Amino acid sequence: MENQIKVVELFAGVGGFRLGLEGWNGKSASSSYKKSLKSNYKVVWSNQWEPSTKTQHASLVYENKFGKEHHSNEDIAQVEVSNIPDHDLLVGGFPCQDYSVATTLKNSKGLIGKKGVLWWSIHKILSEKQRKPKYIFLENVDRLLISPSGQRGRDFAIILQSLNELGYAVEWRVINAADYGMPQRRRRVFILAYYIGTNIYESIQESKPIEWILEEGTLAESFPVRLEKSIPPTEFKLKGDIVSISENFNKKENSGLFENTGIMINGMVTTIKTKPNYDGKYTLLGDLIQNGEVTSEFYIDNKDFEKWEYLKGPKKEMRKNAQGFEYHYSEGGMIFPDPLDKPSRTIITGEGGKSPSRFKHVIQTPKGYRRLSPVELERLNMFPDDHTKLEGVSDTKRAFFMGNALVVGVIEKIGVALNQKINNEVPV
Repeated sequence: MENQIKVVELFAGVGGFRLGLEGWNGKSASSSYKKSLKSNYKVVWSNQWEPSTKTQHASLVYENKFGKEHHSNEDIAQVEVSNIPDHDLLVGGFPCQDYSVATTLKNSKGLIGKKGVLWWSIHKILSEKQRKPKYIFLENVDRLLISPSGQRGRDFAIILQSLNELGYAVEWRVINAADYGMPQRRRRVFILAYYIGTNIYESIQESKPIEWILEEGTLAESFPVRLEKSIPPTEFKLKGDIVSISENFNKKENSGLFENTGIMINGMVTTIKTKPNYDGKYTLLGDLIQNGEVTSEFYIDNKDFEKWEYLKGPKKEMRKNAQGFEYHYSEGGMIFPDPLDKPSRTIITGEGGKSPSRFKHVIQTPKGYRRLSPVELERLNMFPDDHTKLEGVSDTKRAFFMGNALVVGVIEKIGVALNQKINNEVPV
């Protein structure tokens, strides 16, 4: 394909990034897979490994939908970088962990990141690849911008400086999918990086940071924003290498430095608080409900209803911990049942199963109160219906997948904008 963009998908889960970039059977998530998506993206290698389970259910679902060829189901930390094909775009939803580093004792230039922290697997690929990917597209929880509590923003600063040292410029934004008409209130930080020498990198160099953030950037074009308040951006230089940042960044400060939107080039950070600028249609929870297609096991038994009401309701009570210490416990009530005339709350990994829970979605239907079906959960993340359906994969596991997944429509919109920018480029 002319202008094909070769993609490597890490921490692939059940393929949310791939669906957003490639579409499904040539169709787009934003049209509920009814309209065509013209895509130049091609996933040439993918990896999915779940360390805590013997049966690799997510990988099996991924293989069922996309095939086993060029798919790796092994610990990414053990994969030789030479076995990963050269690619243009590296993508992945990596977990929020402790990214702190230290120098090795034997070699002052060596680094020790905490074992199992998956950012360092990305870093290893970017470091060792002779032909580095020109573009990086990552997703994480928005907590990344203020972690850890003792050095707010340190972890994100380590990531930014890592990418800066490797030759990348970075832009980021916290996006709540529901703010742009999508069916779920799911806030995530999206990170795009561009390698030095690409036209996008050069464009950032020539642009004023605030203009890139608000108008010219890939994220501004895909998800328009405006300033929350007419205050100047925060600007600062990342000082020292990643070890120094790990030890010293924002120590003893109560607040973080990173706002929900920003850019970094040559170690210079510009960050400012923005809010969505959207006036289109909104998809509501009620728009996605299956009518008459949900089996009886999803309906709440009358004998359990009181327990559901208690868990969802407000509480002020005395409780006792494992050591026998009594303490006052209080929490606010949740809307019960979940309103059908709004976008849904965030899906969590514990969404499945019959047991009463404070956090599971419950809706009221003409036939009674019930939990959401796997198909409804897929729709809230803008996956195709029954994407995760596979023999041997339980409904509870399917719900777990959606709690871990991303909203495909967000990836699609960013992917479209990124493709437009890339294909205005000349090869480097």
